[in-house]
Amino acid sequence: MSLFSGLDKLGLGKLEKMDVFEGEDKKETADGKPAEPKVTEADLLFDKSYTCPVCDTEFHSKMVRTGKVKLLSADTDLRPKYQLVDSLKYDAIVCPKCGYGALSRFFKYMMPAQAELIRENISKNFSGLKETGDTYTYDDAIMRHQLALANTVVKKAKASEKAYTCMKMAWLCRGKAESLPKDTPDYDEQIKALHKEETELLANAYNGFMEAFSKESFPMCGMDEITVTYLIADLARRTGKYEESSRWISRVLTSRDANERIKNKARDIKELLNAQKA
Repeated sequence: MSLFSGLDKLGLGKLEKMDVFEGEDKKETADGKPAEPKVTEADLLFDKSYTCPVCDTEFHSKMVRTGKVKLLSADTDLRPKYQLVDSLKYDAIVCPKCGYGALSRFFKYMMPAQAELIRENISKNFSGLKETGDTYTYDDAIMRHQLALANTVVKKAKASEKAYTCMKMAWLCRGKAESLPKDTPDYDEQIKALHKEETELLANAYNGFMEAFSKESFPMCGMDEITVTYLIADLARRTGKYEESSRWISRVLTSRDANERIKNKARDIKELLNAQKA
């Protein structure tokens, strides 16, 4: 007897043979083994609660679940690449009411004078964020980082915060370029524009970290002095400042505080530099 026997009396006889647990767990692969449920980007996210330090509004922002994503590799400028999701898309936190935005590392730190600058120069004219889906597109993420960068300027943030935000935004431009389908209309033009924007942002990051290096203390944006030295070297290389890059790389290679791992990365940069200068 079927669990659904009798539904025919309600005109639903075709449902009598349904299996209660029919679904993903019954699907099999070609070799007869149960198929693994497909994990999507949305599955790796959750809504985290925040309180805006400018207007005290409580809101939610999408974040990547810690420990749920696997690091695959990193670019020479330390941009991380994860499996299934680009976690960089979710690093800019934006208050939907007043328009205050910052990278998650800096979001909660706010001086009263800075909050007033944001209220006067951003909140008064802020018209709100557009609705997003279950995930952020690269365009969503770039817009949020753009707003975070504008906030760093308005609130007169440290050079290191401005530089770090520029760098993260540059990485998003790179990620968008890498993921852009080849059949996209005007593909070549879009790639060219993204590369140009990335280079401009990296140049600003380089200038900002150079200024911060001489004026701020370490750790800087969670990085020690050797890491920032290495990073400046690669930012210089990526923006065509080859002589500057060579000088900063030499600092890493001759430092007694640098471990072998970062020295190996520095040697890789030196090889790239030699090839580019040839």
